[in-house]
Amino acid sequence: MSFGFGDYNFGNQPFGQPVKPRVFVSYHHENDQWDYDKFSGLFSDTYDIITDTSVDRNIESHETEYQMRRIREDYIKGSSVTVVLCGKESYKRKFIDWEICATLNKEHGLLGIILPDNKAGYDGKYTVPGRLYDNIQSGYANFVHWTDNPTELVTAIQLARELSKETTLIRNGRDTMKRNLS
Repeated sequence: MSFGFGDYNFGNQPFGQPVKPRVFVSYHHENDQWDYDKFSGLFSDTYDIITDTSVDRNIESHETEYQMRRIREDYIKGSSVTVVLCGKESYKRKFIDWEICATLNKEHGLLGIILPDNKAGYDGKYTVPGRLYDNIQSGYANFVHWTDNPTELVTAIQLARELSKETTLIRNGRDTMKRNLS
């Protein structure tokens, strides 16, 4: 068991060493696995910045409510920020929608990261999951482009944590996706 105070952890970390934020990473497992592996390697392993708590296998049930409860209780719980890796087809995935929904229900920080394959349209806008978009627009979620720079990521995560204190800005009214879009 560990007890935290401010930015210091008096349980698992040596005295005075900053606590790593616990981050849940939501991503399209089929299309964006390479980006997730790079993200995890750069920021979890190499720089020791985050602790990854992502869902590593399917939840064995076809019942939507059960799956959402498992995501909320087994994966989102204990994290402080959900990072959504936004590839070009992430908006089509029901699990990403559900993970964002669970994050908002827990009033945790929300950070969208645009992946390099997600190119801006003619209007200069990027395609992101709808529930993430709603919260970027309201000012609750933070949004950045992919970076290999650990300082930039730490800053983005800290801002997402700060923004999460403004719970009146949460926009979680969309119906949850029932299936993946084709």
